Amino acid sequence: MSQKFQASVQHRGDMSYVKLGGVIDEDNELSDLVDKIPNGTAVIDLGEIERINSCGVRDWVNWLSKLENNGTRSVLVECSPAIVAQINLVNNFTGGGVVKSFYVPYFCPECDEEKVLLVEASDMGPPPHEPPTCRCDECDLVMDFDDMPDSYFAFLSNQKKLAEPDKINGAMRDLGRGGDPAAATSKGKVRSRASQPNLSSGSRPSVPSLPSIQRTSTAPASGAYSLHNKSPSKPPSRPGMAPSSRPPGVMQSGANRSPASSFGTFSPHMASRTPSKSNALVFVLIAILLAAIGVLAYLVLTKN
Repeated sequence: MSQKFQASVQHRGDMSYVKLGGVIDEDNELSDLVDKIPNGTAVIDLGEIERINSCGVRDWVNWLSKLENNGTRSVLVECSPAIVAQINLVNNFTGGGVVKSFYVPYFCPECDEEKVLLVEASDMGPPPHEPPTCRCDECDLVMDFDDMPDSYFAFLSNQKKLAEPDKINGAMRDLGRGGDPAAATSKGKVRSRASQPNLSSGSRPSVPSLPSIQRTSTAPASGAYSLHNKSPSKPPSRPGMAPSSRPPGVMQSGANRSPASSFGTFSPHMASRTPSKSNALVFVLIAILLAAIGVLAYLVLTKN
């Protein structure tokens, strides 16, 4: 088995528990699992999938199709954020299967901590879907949802109803790591990303580091400050994520406010006018001083 891709299969009656982890790319070994999964129901645990590329998506869709042709019904559980992103992007990513549970990413701006919350799809209710409240373990403040609700929860609008949920929960309890919602809560539904062994930083939706604001001496009046080499009117963003106010202390310019006006900087034209006014004022003061000296000299000479 590839070091990047891990898989294990367990059975109980007509239920199979398939646990996948690591990376699903062109080196995956999904095809080797077809013969290991009999017809019935396959509970596929995707909580430790770090990322999946285009080749992996192709092989994944073909793999699910082969399972369905063999009479296997797939149920996806603990879908990682990387899997949720593909479910929303690829029309037939789940095939004829259904998503039972998935992870929701959060961020605490106070503690700079990232966490994922395990959510049951059946608990999300009808649209519009809003992220559940998640509190930070460090400061106990409500954490920020680390994506856009409309895009992240889009797949729930076409979600199929899960058949035999009690049977699936029982199989997960016996074969997996606890599919019962109550058991999941007692074990700690909120998990730190850093505590998950196979979830690397390159695979999870991370908070982008906003470039620092630097002064430029050659910038025009409408952009006296620049965000590195990016245009001031186009703040950095990443696909599928709403603009954020993180990290604290970084000011975002409004729609009708330029960075120059936000920070009170002078334009080159203003700078060129300021020295000329100062020089004129100096000349006037010198002229007044010379005139005063002349008057004093006249008074002294007339008295003598």
